Amino acid sequence: MRPQSIAIFFILTTLCILAAILAPSTWPWPLLFLLSALLPLFLNTWLVAPGGFAWLNVRFGNYAMPPGVIGWPLLGSLPLMGPLAHRKLAGLSKSCGADRLLALSIGTTPVVISSHPDTAREILCGSAFSDRPTKVSARLLMFERAIGFAPSGEYWRHLRRLAATHMFSPRRIAAMEGLRSCVADKMMVEVRKEMEVKGMVRLRGVLQRGSLESILGSVFGSELSRGDKEELVEMVSEGYELIWRFNWEDHFPLLGGLLDFHGVSRRCRVLAMRVKALVGKIIEEKRSSGIGESKQDNFLTVLLSLPQEETLTDSDAIAVLWEMIFRGTDVVAILLEWIMARLVLHPDIQAKAQQELNLHVGARPVRDIDIPKLQYLQAIVKEVLRMHPPGPLLSWARLAIHDVHIGKFFVPAGTTAMVNMWAIAHNESIWKDPWAFRPERFCEEEVSVMGSDLRLAPFGSGRRVCPGRALGLATVHLWLAKFLQGFNWVSNHPVHLSECLRLSMEMKKPLICQAIIRQHHESDGISHSL
Repeated sequence: MRPQSIAIFFILTTLCILAAILAPSTWPWPLLFLLSALLPLFLNTWLVAPGGFAWLNVRFGNYAMPPGVIGWPLLGSLPLMGPLAHRKLAGLSKSCGADRLLALSIGTTPVVISSHPDTAREILCGSAFSDRPTKVSARLLMFERAIGFAPSGEYWRHLRRLAATHMFSPRRIAAMEGLRSCVADKMMVEVRKEMEVKGMVRLRGVLQRGSLESILGSVFGSELSRGDKEELVEMVSEGYELIWRFNWEDHFPLLGGLLDFHGVSRRCRVLAMRVKALVGKIIEEKRSSGIGESKQDNFLTVLLSLPQEETLTDSDAIAVLWEMIFRGTDVVAILLEWIMARLVLHPDIQAKAQQELNLHVGARPVRDIDIPKLQYLQAIVKEVLRMHPPGPLLSWARLAIHDVHIGKFFVPAGTTAMVNMWAIAHNESIWKDPWAFRPERFCEEEVSVMGSDLRLAPFGSGRRVCPGRALGLATVHLWLAKFLQGFNWVSNHPVHLSECLRLSMEMKKPLICQAIIRQHHESDGISHSL
């Protein structure tokens, strides 16, 4: 019997038993007795498959099945998928001796987890995993027509070409340096004002506002009205809540909206209508105002200036721009908060990075062209990406579009594959002293974080690698350099490194610290720009 059928039978039987208990006089007891007698038989069939009941209908033949865990009846390993899922799955893989591949069930979905660079490469770079499983909320919020979730095919390849050639090219990233620098200066003003008024800084809010202003400027330019900005901020916030919120419908699709207890689908449809209306209005205003070559300083202008054969429909352009805002806002802010928390806890590392800035930049404002010389600063960013990857399970999973082998194991079509990058980055057989915060390890050995080295690939790898990773890193490096150039960051509250995995892996408790203006900034005039 198919896992979906077992799931439906289990749910209906449970509901029947509960209803009979609550209203005993209205139920045919012979039927209820029969259902109760059959239920253990169906649960016994669930116990057969090592990976849980989602693997029951898989025929392995002579092929090896990945080692797995049975999990709970009906739910499988779903209870593990909470705010510390990456840690729990890493522990499960280790206890089962299944670092290379672990099989489990999440509801009716068969899942494999890789916690090893070799099998991670096969998943992320293999053509068999060229698609992503789409959550109901992601589909309703139009992400299936954007780069992240669009099915593999000509349309998706067209979007990737546009991203590589026009949106995230080195020339485009360099052209947006002025915007990133301006936003950093505004954040430093905000930090200084918070210190003057409160004597401390809640850095998360500062970083979130700066990240959102930066991405909105990159996507729409400086002409966006205040009202439109505020509405976009509100829509992004609601979108985050809907995407990360648990929805039973994702794991038991045959039951449809019956399990959507929080009204996620309804709220997603309403939000999608608002996004289409607002972004559509912005597109039309930009088009009617005329597009001159000298004004091509944002993604929207780039899209509207494409040659006829490369243009997108307005509905597809809305989906692409909406995804850029949505995915480009939180990662930079979350990563920088982790970095600053580590530097507050390790003042010696902070001082070493500031010495490097003094040596290579001096008193003048730091720029993008200085970053290649700041090797230790880049090592700090890499070490934080290793210890606190924003997407520890690489955020968006992959979907097997046909039967495939990963190493010696057989993985059937329709299986969801995840890479536990957090587990790989904390593996003692791969990294020396993996629990120690030591940026020097990246000065001793060159390790790329752009996707070629699967020991540390926080942005993914292969054809579905994050297209905006270069822009994200350029922003983080520049903003971090400016923060360290302008202030000494010290602790006046306990710094907690507890994690909470939502859409990305955040600090469970926001960082609260003090920012002390560095003395040379008081005397060299740079502080006057703050």
